Amino acid sequence: MTNSEIGTIFLEDLETGMSRSITKVIDEHAINLFAEVSEDRNPLHLDEDAGAASIFKTRIAHGMLSAGLFSALIGERLPGHGSIYMSQNLRFTAPVRIGETVTATVTVTNIIPEKRRVALECVAKVGDTVVITGDALVLAPSRAKG
Repeated sequence: MTNSEIGTIFLEDLETGMSRSITKVIDEHAINLFAEVSEDRNPLHLDEDAGAASIFKTRIAHGMLSAGLFSALIGERLPGHGSIYMSQNLRFTAPVRIGETVTATVTVTNIIPEKRRVALECVAKVGDTVVITGDALVLAPSRAKG
């Protein structure tokens, strides 16, 4: 992903199958910042003993921290600046452990030009393991007025 992909892809330029991805290491710093901003201080994310006692046997990252990468993609890259979230469905399929690298991808699955709506498939992976699947519906920026 390059900074040249940041910006806007207008509704008129979107095509089914277009996709963008972003990759981020989910490290201790990101988890602590997310806990602070979201006010989700579940010990499963922050306390070694709580993580060890969980079904995961270790601390894990907040699911919504990784899911936030979809928001970054939609708001910055596809469709990009001027996009408005209308809905998001998510299914968390595997945990993200501290220090793992998550790659999130959004792919255009449907375009409804008369309503300026774009449906996106959302998938996040750690390596070959899918950690989140879902879909989003956004209002896309358009060159047309109105």
